[in-house]
Amino acid sequence: GPLVEESGGGSVQPGGSLRLSCAARQLTRASYCMAWSRQVPGQERERVAAIYTGDGSTFHLPSVKGRFTISQENPEFAKRMLYLQMNNLKPDDSATYYCEAEPFSGDISGRDCFLTFFSHWGQGTQVTVSS
Repeated sequence: GPLVEESGGGSVQPGGSLRLSCAARQLTRASYCMAWSRQVPGQERERVAAIYTGDGSTFHLPSVKGRFTISQENPEFAKRMLYLQMNNLKPDDSATYYCEAEPFSGDISGRDCFLTFFSHWGQGTQVTVSS
């Protein structure tokens, strides 16, 4: 299945920006749902954004819409780069962020991907927002 590895986390002050990256390899199917989720210790994982690689459609969690933007690149066969541009960060955005991937095809959208179950994710990258 897909192998994913996140990078780009760090510490930033409120109002600052970070760009998370995810290198996804072994993507041998024609299309995938890909997403970013986050988790705080003791809480359930929360999905923040998803994209369907088949048509590029996206869906963002309402609380991050307008601040976070998910995007993708397809630099070579069986590899994709997934990004999460995070602007105007708030302390509540502090969490470990995970990149997720799942093969999908058909008449679906980024919103369908946002709601689906993912069985492949990486080790996570930590984001800390504090003054």
